Amino acid sequence: MSGPTLAVEDLGKSFGAVRAVDGLSFAVRPGAVTGFLGPNGAGKTTTLRMLLGLTTPSQGRALVGGRPYAEHPVPASVVGAALEASSFHPGRSGLAHLEVYAGQAGVGRARCRELIDFVGLGPAAERRVGGYSTGMRQRLALATALLADPPAVVLDEPANGLDPEGIRWMRGLLRGFAAEGRTVLVSSHLLAEVQHTVDDVVIIARGRLVHASSLAELSELAEPETYVESPDPAALAALVGGRGWPHRPDGAGLVVTGVLAADVGAAAYAAGIELHQLASRGVGLEDLFLRLTEEAS
Repeated sequence: MSGPTLAVEDLGKSFGAVRAVDGLSFAVRPGAVTGFLGPNGAGKTTTLRMLLGLTTPSQGRALVGGRPYAEHPVPASVVGAALEASSFHPGRSGLAHLEVYAGQAGVGRARCRELIDFVGLGPAAERRVGGYSTGMRQRLALATALLADPPAVVLDEPANGLDPEGIRWMRGLLRGFAAEGRTVLVSSHLLAEVQHTVDDVVIIARGRLVHASSLAELSELAEPETYVESPDPAALAALVGGRGWPHRPDGAGLVVTGVLAADVGAAAYAAGIELHQLASRGVGLEDLFLRLTEEAS
């Protein structure tokens, strides 16, 4: 299966005096999971709504496979989307909810039953959605998006309300979609929430693009972090400060930014400072994400 490319070109949207999206351009490739990232209020949901033809742009255009979503004969068979997990009739069962949308997707009851089992809601299929937890609603929203087995999937904050097991399940599912060649776009306000899932990142703030690249390329911009702890914290702080290494307190030790663990250990050894802990924390992607979005604000 090969998914369509999703693209926005000079996309903008104003609500009165509020500029929610401002000249946004990026593309989402098939065969990859793309994280659409930004703080709350950055314009992510508005952008997704314009991509899916639910909101009319003030400028620019949004394309699915080279044309607007609404121009596809059966749009739901091209992009499956879940923009919120609250638009359910509370009196309907989970299975009945899927059956309402089955005709639109061109599928039958058997597909509804297959999907409700697939997302882990089989035991709750006949229960009213009004009694579902937030995580269960997220799963039902995903099942709705998958009714027509679309080659592209767009999910807005899909991890909200999921427990750790559910997050692992969602992560594996999205990686599986990408491996099949589908196009996967997932929004989040936390890079840490999706960094183990995504291949590419698109970061926006105040409706404007601040960064778009592969996750690997973003990682190259981030600095390594090292946690170090000593029974002589004053000597350790003096050593780190004397080297001019950026650092901050963290529990009983220090986090040194921009310096590899091997270099911190070598300096402590040379200075005769005993260490009880020395560990690389990898690159500070979340700090980089916050800095990029704050600089754009």
